[in-house]
Amino acid sequence: MALEIERAISHLRTADPVMAALVDALGPIQPRPPQPGHFEALCRAIVYQQLSGRAASTIFSRFRARFDKGSPFPQPAEILATPTEELRAAGLSRQKIASLRSLAEHFVAGDLDERGLEHWPDEEVIAHLTRVRGIGRWTAEMFLIFQLHRPDVLPVGDLGINRAIMKRYRLASMPGPEQVRAIGAPWRPHATVACLYLWRSEDTALQA
Repeated sequence: MALEIERAISHLRTADPVMAALVDALGPIQPRPPQPGHFEALCRAIVYQQLSGRAASTIFSRFRARFDKGSPFPQPAEILATPTEELRAAGLSRQKIASLRSLAEHFVAGDLDERGLEHWPDEEVIAHLTRVRGIGRWTAEMFLIFQLHRPDVLPVGDLGINRAIMKRYRLASMPGPEQVRAIGAPWRPHATVACLYLWRSEDTALQA
């Protein structure tokens, strides 16, 4: 099931007055386009973890350049065959190299594949991805939202979402997972679009 932005906005307007106000203030919204392949998207997610956007982009570009031999993106087996020091030369930490190798191993073994990720239910995608070293639930949820464009994902541990909920719903403190789920219950089955609006609200000068 894919995102249906107009239907989601209509639902959010009716279901939640706070969301209705955000829609009015921020206007139409769209998720960023996905990466060409799911393996590439997951490699990118690993490289970008705990780095600023500029630093991560530089390292990811160097990583790709090491395999730029006419193919759009390195295959899992190519990463496994590349010496650690070559990957280190791109700026990758040993921890991230271990995570990239773990991801590649799961693809080579067939535990993960492009078709399976496309068709598995959300929780099955999360279960498979979190078996990879260095991929936790939050990273898997971001993959569901930004790569697969799944419509009803609510990452209750996301700092930006929680901070936006605290501001927009006038809470005294940051909400915990159960409170986020309770506030987000009316958004179902369009929680993803609600999250896109909450993230956007953090990047836009709005009245609290």
